[in-house]
Amino acid sequence: MIYHAFNGYMKYAFPMDELYPLSCKGRTRDYANPDNYGINDILGNYTLTLIDSLDTLAVIGDKEAFQTAVEDIIKNVDFNCDCKVQIFEVNIRILGGLLSGHLFATSDVYGVKLDNYNNELLELAYNLGKRLLPAFEHSESEIPLARVNLKKGVLLNETSNCSAGAGTLILEFGTLSRLTGDMRFEALFKIWNERSSLNLVGNTINVSTSKWDYAVSGIGAGIDSLFEYMLKAYILFGDPDYLKMFNDSYLAIQKYMKNQDGLYLNVNMNTGLFVSSNMDGLSAFFPGLQVLLGDIPNAIHLHQIYTELWKKYHAIPEVFNFNRKEVENDYYLLRPEFIESNYMLYQATKDPYYLDIGEMILNDIENFCKTKCGYAQLNPLTSLKKEDRMESFFISESLKYLFLLFDEGIN
Repeated sequence: MIYHAFNGYMKYAFPMDELYPLSCKGRTRDYANPDNYGINDILGNYTLTLIDSLDTLAVIGDKEAFQTAVEDIIKNVDFNCDCKVQIFEVNIRILGGLLSGHLFATSDVYGVKLDNYNNELLELAYNLGKRLLPAFEHSESEIPLARVNLKKGVLLNETSNCSAGAGTLILEFGTLSRLTGDMRFEALFKIWNERSSLNLVGNTINVSTSKWDYAVSGIGAGIDSLFEYMLKAYILFGDPDYLKMFNDSYLAIQKYMKNQDGLYLNVNMNTGLFVSSNMDGLSAFFPGLQVLLGDIPNAIHLHQIYTELWKKYHAIPEVFNFNRKEVENDYYLLRPEFIESNYMLYQATKDPYYLDIGEMILNDIENFCKTKCGYAQLNPLTSLKKEDRMESFFISESLKYLFLLFDEGIN
């Protein structure tokens, strides 16, 4: 599956950012429509899928493909692009991809160390990181702005950001600081300073005023990876402040969001009162985070809720309303969150049940999403209709976690 998706991208789309998996051609920014944020926030004519796939090639141990990919990136990538992109997406996919690729290329541990590599990926990462810094430097609150022009810096009318966008930088920025010695990238969780007295954060904040535009808290879209990065920052860097942030957040989540059925609801960040019972596909990361924390019973229970959704729809719907028991956003983007949580639970328990779930996921993706040159997202999901898009995270995360689940011999 990895080779089918990756080779399809390389044959039909490279050096463009994404593969159109139905029409088998390349996709880059929507230059005709600058306000098409669903595309332009992510795509920047910088071989996105190739960069994002680097660590997957390393994890599967294909040194030849990894080396070729690194060489192709060095030859083709230039970040001097007059394009406005979302910091969050560029950070996790491009900056993160370059940094992980650099670490694999220079390590003796994983079997893919490159002999003639001279830190070119790190140099690209440093170049990109400096282009992202204006999002901090031009913010009145030190909470980063959501978007930046890679060539011109911050543009007018950038005022808001979501909690995930503002708080999901520390792993990549902190790693970049440690690798380059440039401590400007030591991004802080300034967003945490704006939490409520209940230790809850909202969804969207005005960066200029530090006032919440949407004061609703949950574990899904807009907030999800803020919690993830708190705990992982502690694991990676050992700073107890991050662990305290996470523990305070987790206690508040358990107290105000979790209902008697084990569902995590959306609540008002200031009062803790119920707002909605929508759960989205992104929130399926949470059982995996609970595994990292050591809360295995709650992880098992929540994972099973998502498992039942997958069994019914052959994927996790983008948004499902548990009160009405119906799909609200009827599509599946080949997301990795449920797959990652399933992998984490198997690692924690070694229960073969999670191998069975992984096999179900693998078969459904193969049966319903596979195309001639890749894999397509489903829209509408309930009709299992393929849509002509394959985002880069499908190779870099979804397929990687499936591979790790079944590869018992990997280090």
